[in-house]
Amino acid sequence: MKHAHKFYIGGDWVDPTLLSTREVVDPSTEQPIGTIAIGSAADAHKAIAAARSAFASFSQTTKEERLALLKRILAILKRRNDEIGDVISREMGAPLAMARGEQAALGAIHFEQTIKACETFAFEYMQGSTRIVHEPVGVVAMITPWNWPINQIACKVAPALATGCTMVLKPSEIAPFNAVIFAEIMDEAGVPAGVFNLVQGDGPTVGAVLASHPDVDMVSFTGSTRAGIAVAQAAAPTVKRVHQELGGKSPNIILRSADFAAAVSAGARRCFGNSGQSCNAPTRMLVPAERMDEASAIAAKEAAMLVVGPPSDARTNLGPVASVAQFEKIQALIAAGIAEGAELVAGGLGRPSHLNAGYYISPTIFARVTNSMTIAREEIFGPVLSIIGYQTEDEAVAIANDTPYGLAAYIQGDPLEARSVACRLRAGTVRLNQSAWDGAAPFGGYKQSGNGREYGKFGLHEFTEIKGIVGFTSDEGVTKT
Repeated sequence: MKHAHKFYIGGDWVDPTLLSTREVVDPSTEQPIGTIAIGSAADAHKAIAAARSAFASFSQTTKEERLALLKRILAILKRRNDEIGDVISREMGAPLAMARGEQAALGAIHFEQTIKACETFAFEYMQGSTRIVHEPVGVVAMITPWNWPINQIACKVAPALATGCTMVLKPSEIAPFNAVIFAEIMDEAGVPAGVFNLVQGDGPTVGAVLASHPDVDMVSFTGSTRAGIAVAQAAAPTVKRVHQELGGKSPNIILRSADFAAAVSAGARRCFGNSGQSCNAPTRMLVPAERMDEASAIAAKEAAMLVVGPPSDARTNLGPVASVAQFEKIQALIAAGIAEGAELVAGGLGRPSHLNAGYYISPTIFARVTNSMTIAREEIFGPVLSIIGYQTEDEAVAIANDTPYGLAAYIQGDPLEARSVACRLRAGTVRLNQSAWDGAAPFGGYKQSGNGREYGKFGLHEFTEIKGIVGFTSDEGVTKT
């Protein structure tokens, strides 16, 4: 990759202050596919300075100018979609068709939704005699994950540009190449120098500088709750805005009124999508206790139909998990489920027998899980489903809410009943009856799943400060002629 050993700072591809590299590993083969430059604190300081310098002019651009920029970026994103998908497939293991059709495509969708929201967004309006003004929050540090990389880059960069912010992006060092392509797109689209900056690196070095630097006005972080706490602690002394989209342990309540077989099958498939590496995956399936055996059998049958294999194979449904660290963490949690007495009905420990390399995990299902078990409490971030029984709707709601997380929840059943239950769940997004993803719906969590919201108009609000100019229509102090 042409720019793998450079950073994009101040509108140019520049060499790191000191060249240090890290191997990027293909999780399907466990072999390196290239190296990436890893930045230092000095590189982060340079990028922040470039963003700060560019803010004075970019913050004063018109909405029309920013919309034109967003549309140029969108056109190039669409043109390079398959290239981005191919890179994502290799660096984090998503099946190729899914990497192109979902992983990469979501980047363009976020720009489309931001454009639509920006076109109607009132950056200024009158409230009585007061002028209400939404102004850009300033220089934004963006720290993004490896599991849906372009999705998370785009849903931060697009609203930041739309509102007039400048930014420094630090993508995950596990899946960094897609971010290089994204920076190339920004350059080709003519983003003004210093408005968008890219520095590769790790959290303890580059991430820590971005979170703590006094010239950064906001940190937008997506990742684990553990890392999110560290970011918030680093940001606290400078009292900057901290936006976090963190972990999840999402419940999927299957009501007695649901089409049971269809709901269990669809719930299992959704849990296993992206090899379970989605923060909003429905990993706790709540079913009527008297139908536990039936639910287990249906889910196990669904798991058996999934093909685990190389991302390049068109038959593959589940690729590997992204790294050896992720593989080992998931293995330990599967072992904990077995040790704590959950009933293993599909999958289990070890790599699937037909594969001799790669970080592959069979879709794994535990039945008769209690909500106090480790596998029901901790975010596994792998293809592991826990089935929990409930007696009453009230108990189902109590179990669903009995988690430190609150990112998403799912309900299957009679629409009126499902809507009633949705109002009782402590989660940022509730999806009813296998509803389609909505790129304009607010996305973010309650409790330890974070704070703030992304997507559409909600992302625009996140990147603005609100100013009230009181007495805007008053004649006081105005010389009349």
